[in-house]
Amino acid sequence: MTDPKTNRPPRQPRREVHGVLLLDKPLGLSSNDALVRAKRMLRALKAGHTGTLDPLATGLLPLCFGEATKFSQDLLEADKTYEAAVRLGIRTATGDAEGEVIAERAVTCGVDALRAAIARFTGEIEQVPPMHSALKKDGKPLYEYARAGQTVERAARRVTIHEIALLDCGLPQAPAFTMRVTCSKGTYIRTLAEDIGEALGCGAHLTGLRRTAVGDLTLAGAVTLEQIDAHEDAARPAMLAPVDALLQRCAPVTLDEAATGRFLQGQRIAQRDLPAGTVPAEGELARVYGGEPQRLLGVARMREGALRPERLVRL
Repeated sequence: MTDPKTNRPPRQPRREVHGVLLLDKPLGLSSNDALVRAKRMLRALKAGHTGTLDPLATGLLPLCFGEATKFSQDLLEADKTYEAAVRLGIRTATGDAEGEVIAERAVTCGVDALRAAIARFTGEIEQVPPMHSALKKDGKPLYEYARAGQTVERAARRVTIHEIALLDCGLPQAPAFTMRVTCSKGTYIRTLAEDIGEALGCGAHLTGLRRTAVGDLTLAGAVTLEQIDAHEDAARPAMLAPVDALLQRCAPVTLDEAATGRFLQGQRIAQRDLPAGTVPAEGELARVYGGEPQRLLGVARMREGALRPERLVRL
């Protein structure tokens, strides 16, 4: 059946979809474009991503749907893990393989020197954001200045590199290596690659980048856009992880029927009304369950002897 005005199949209505899609983003697609495609395939009413992943990067892009969008900010704050391929001896205008070559130097270092350089960039470090980034200056993304041939002053920012593991190294025969980086939010891996190259005296640029983890979420169970498209429409919502997949670091608390009703009205729950052995520590965030059948009610924080609702979930 087609729409007589457009001669196309009628557009299917949007629906309530709740959960987290662990998307394995392909090369060349922006995070926003990936979100738009996934939202359309799922016919979801509400969706949002949890921080951008460069078009030239692949890998884990968690997408939040429905009630899960209430917790997307938590993933923005989470640590990230990447696998990065780096080419030594060549600097580019963008810090990656897409940019024009702006300098070439001989690579005379060995594996030991590379390991020593990597060690210098673990822990708290300062990074100057690259010009080819979405960071804004006077309301305008830096990459727009860069495309216009302008360079603007950028303040160094403090980030934390928790670990850099050398996965593969071609030195001394080939001027390339691969590393796994676990870091805080706001870390630019292309800048890290360039800085390691400068520490070695030869320069470097990023030739490949894949994100493998965001907080506790990993590529295990991640799906591609092609896999979503291959499923029947009715089966697609089942490809989402539940909303509480975002809350696994929070202590679980299950309320009885009376406390569930009060909690859903935004009322605090006294410690004496909580199940024995499940009382969170003072200031601790908890994921709260209740109802029949049992479901996620929201998150709450223990303060002054009571569990106080912070965000409620309507499932």
